[in-house]
This record gives sequence, structure tokens and C-alpha cells, in this order.
Amino acid sequence: MSRDLNLTVSPMGKKYSAAKRGEDMAEMKRRGRVVVITAGGRNPQILINALASRFSEVTVLLEPAESKSVFVRRRALKLGWPVALGQLATMMASRFGKRFTEGRAQELLETYGVSDAPNGDVRTVHVPSINTPEALETLTELSPDVVFLVSCRMLSAATLSAISCPVINFHAGINPRYRGLMGGYWARVHRDEENFGATVHLVDAGVDTGDVLYQTRVTPAKRDTLHTYPLLQTAASTDIAVRAVEDALAGTLRPMTVAGPSQQWYHPPVWTWIWNGLARGIW
Repeated sequence: MSRDLNLTVSPMGKKYSAAKRGEDMAEMKRRGRVVVITAGGRNPQILINALASRFSEVTVLLEPAESKSVFVRRRALKLGWPVALGQLATMMASRFGKRFTEGRAQELLETYGVSDAPNGDVRTVHVPSINTPEALETLTELSPDVVFLVSCRMLSAATLSAISCPVINFHAGINPRYRGLMGGYWARVHRDEENFGATVHLVDAGVDTGDVLYQTRVTPAKRDTLHTYPLLQTAASTDIAVRAVEDALAGTLRPMTVAGPSQQWYHPPVWTWIWNGLARGIW
């Protein structure tokens, strides 16, 4: 069974000056060295901001996004060229379509009280890839108490074995049923909206196969689409990300092996996306 976590934060009854409030917030932060590894983007920034508001020392290792040519070649080897090119077409259409869903995106940010704004207080170190000697050297120097992954390359076996602290990943999908990519979309396509949500889990050598720490479920609105599913899943799940890091720092992690179907998913090819959109209203 999954462990769902819902946290309620009540406003403080006492008024403070901005300076005093800032001092108090700094004192309230949990001590611990947290390193976030990501390729960047709006959704990772939401989690970075959530972690930075709770922990005293958050550092980001920022790697460049993988090139589309590398992506297509790798997918072609795995799934064939027609499917790989179809997935690329969906990704390009999704990127173009995001400009038309910005209103819904802002609504989600406000509804869940999260921020995607760049955080100048968080140190960012650029690395060519987390799986390089340079990145591993930087990570060793930072000596993290916990490593948090979100939207980054898979850690190689050598990189993972060289990290001595807990390594946690945020996944926009319910594991193990919706491992990989676009977990929210595929949950809707399969009329499985009760498994629309996100998972925070330990990292092992597989694709989202590590033991589950927390999961949260949320119901998408009819107007949500492929453009907003990951944002909804992320915005609704900052609490479980924070709680997992708190557990790691306290040495109280409680990993669970969740039984059930396990499958890795990918972007839908453009013809599948269009068909589901026109025939079923699932975009």
C-alpha cells in the first residue's frame, strides 16, 4: 500500500516585520546538506524552492538537457524509428502548446501555494552531466547528507555506487504502475485516474524501480492536458518531497515495496496523442 501524506499549514497569528520574519524563517530551517540534481525547468524549480524553504543548505547541480538527437537515437534503438519520431513530434507539439495553457499553470501555482521563480539564495553549480568525473568530484566536495533527483539523467551504476548518502527521486507518476514518463497522461488514458499522482522513492539501478517512500494522488481537472499534468503532479506533491528529505536527514526512512503491475511508459507518439484527444478528450 502507498503512504499518502497531507500537510496543513496554518497562518501565524502574530505579525512580524519582513526582516524579522526572514530571520525567524532562517532559524526554523532544518539543518542538513541537500544536493538537488536536475536539468532544470519549471517543475524542478518548484521542488527546489520548497526544499530551500525548509532546509538550511540546498545546492543545485544543474546539467544541460539532453539533446533531441541523442533522445531520438536512443528511443529508436529501443522502440524503432517510427515510434521515436512520433514521440519527438508529440514533444514538439507539447512545447508549442504550453503557451496556450499558461493561465491554467498560474492557477495551479496559486492553488497549491508554490513558486517556480528562480531562487537567488540557492547555490547552483553547472556540470556537463552528473555521470562525469567532474560532477562526481563536485558532489564529493559538497558532502551531501541527502541527494534529491528531479528531471535529470539516470545515474550510472558507477555514480550511484560512489554516493554514500541516501539518493531520492521525485517521479511524476504512481510507481510501479506508471514508471518512466507521462505517468499522469497514461493513467487518464487507461481510465485509472485514482492512480494519477506522484511518487518519491529511493533510487536504484532501474527506471523508477526503487522502493517507495511516499505517494500522493490528485484529481486532474477536465481542462488539464499533457501540458499541465506534470505541473499539477509536482505542485500537489511538494510536501512529500520535503518529508522524504526530512526522513533521510533524521535516519528514519521507511521504504516500501509496492506490489502490483509494473511498466515503463514513454511519451505517446503523436498519432496516439491526437487520437486520444479527438476521440476521448484526453490531450
